Amino acid sequence: MTDPAVAAAQEAVRALKERVQSLDENALDLLFRDARTFNGWQDREVPDALLHRLFDLMKMAPTSANMSPARIVFVKSAEAKERLRPTLSPGNVDKTLAAPVCAIIGYDQEFWRHLPKLFPHRDMTGAFKDNPTAAETAAFRNATLQGGYFILAARAIGLDCGPMSGFDNAKMDAEFFAGTAVKSNFLCNLGYGDPTTVFQRSPRFDFSEVCTIL
Repeated sequence: MTDPAVAAAQEAVRALKERVQSLDENALDLLFRDARTFNGWQDREVPDALLHRLFDLMKMAPTSANMSPARIVFVKSAEAKERLRPTLSPGNVDKTLAAPVCAIIGYDQEFWRHLPKLFPHRDMTGAFKDNPTAAETAAFRNATLQGGYFILAARAIGLDCGPMSGFDNAKMDAEFFAGTAVKSNFLCNLGYGDPTTVFQRSPRFDFSEVCTIL
């Protein structure tokens, strides 16, 4: 007999697929085709409630064994931005401090501590608890994946993004993640982009250049 919770999940998926099969062209433009990385920002606040909504969308996308290792610090206040300043490469200082929010996307190397909650079906902690190399690899891979979800979720709710490297990871970790197992991965400025700071789009590969169908 099918578990009632499993049966309910399967029915929810069937109902979803009956209700909607794909995004429309406008949504695809917003998320992918016409979406851009912004280097400047309008003087508009990003409410905390919108950051909560962003996370609540991002968290629903898949990770291995639902491990969800991404950890995010939303840097909003002037005081927090001053803590951020010394960690940034010179070319990234002005645009980051001007952004309404800078999200530090990190990854928890001890994500396995939360697996009993996040993946209760089977005990997966042993695969990572005593294998730091495997834990590091899984944490970095899956948090990076979540970082991609983060960008798409932000665009989906009307925010613009400026993802970037260009900072000192060691300084960032010491300032924002000291005493934890969290390490920084990349930054993503958030807000409402200033269109005058956008450059022409760089080229992309054609399918035949990088893809193979076997």
